[in-house]
Amino acid sequence: MSFGLSRGKPLDISGYGLTGDDLPPLPDDLLQHPEKAWVDPRAWFEHPERPFELEIGSGKGTFLAQQAGLQPETNFLGIEWAREFFSYAADRMRRNRTENVRMLHFDASEFVRWRVPTGIVKVLHLYFADPWPKPRHHKRRMVQDQFLAEAFRVIQPGGELRIVTDHAGYWSWMEEHFARWCDPAHQWQGKPMFYERHDFERPASAGAGEVVGTNFERKYIAEGRTFNAAILVRPAGLDPA
Repeated sequence: MSFGLSRGKPLDISGYGLTGDDLPPLPDDLLQHPEKAWVDPRAWFEHPERPFELEIGSGKGTFLAQQAGLQPETNFLGIEWAREFFSYAADRMRRNRTENVRMLHFDASEFVRWRVPTGIVKVLHLYFADPWPKPRHHKRRMVQDQFLAEAFRVIQPGGELRIVTDHAGYWSWMEEHFARWCDPAHQWQGKPMFYERHDFERPASAGAGEVVGTNFERKYIAEGRTFNAAILVRPAGLDPA
């Protein structure tokens, strides 16, 4: 299957890229039985029993291409909404035979909320998400209460939500959310639900002077931007259901 062009050559996503057409339709009783909509993405890999990590907004797949090589026993799924970038990343993984990476062209917030089964994600990566800087667009930001609740649900006990941004306004927004969600007294829909906050630790694939090592970050480093980052850990013993 081919999408887009790269230097005049078709991009081939065969075996590495999936789209919404590969997902079953949502059930009519979705709100009553959300589990009927779940699609276990671990089944998309040759070794579905391996630890599973998810990246939202993978761009051209630079972080995944680097980190997957250092964690060959971990499966990675990258979700990218921009079809051009998704196609490039899937073709990149195919060309490099990066067997432990798959790419998905889909709305990431919808996929996490409705499609991902509970407790299967070891690490959820969210790097340099669109800050939607205009106030009227803030509702489109990925970091919202609903997203933090769904991330908590899909992350396994002891698993991590890793976040990096270059945008000061978005970071202030995140800090407001973190202050609530990292309070042990926090509840969501009447149930205890909170994260433990930790300092960000750079992945092994990050280069000198890099926080993560994505294409966006390298561009922003050249522009002299400042980065902020955090790790939120889902503690054991809390029921996300």
